[in-house]
Amino acid sequence: MNDNTMMFKVDKDRQNEAKAIIAEVFGALNEKGYNPINQIVGYLLSGDPTYITNHKNARSVVRRLERDELLEEIIKFYLDNAIKKSE
Repeated sequence: MNDNTMMFKVDKDRQNEAKAIIAEVFGALNEKGYNPINQIVGYLLSGDPTYITNHKNARSVVRRLERDELLEEIIKFYLDNAIKKSE
């Protein structure tokens, strides 16, 4: 058994792409009247792209990156903002 901690890193270009994808998909879901948070969480947890609307090609857009890359950007954004608020 390996006791070493695994390292995970996404490059800066992928990080910027993740931000753009999340914003675009959020907008399309919102425009169609869905709860974007619930739908994105459903997609991230299940991997089922049908949680994302086809409106504005959002389903294809969200699949440009792996779910872990999108999740990393969401967590990074949350933690960066949570730490700033607590300081």
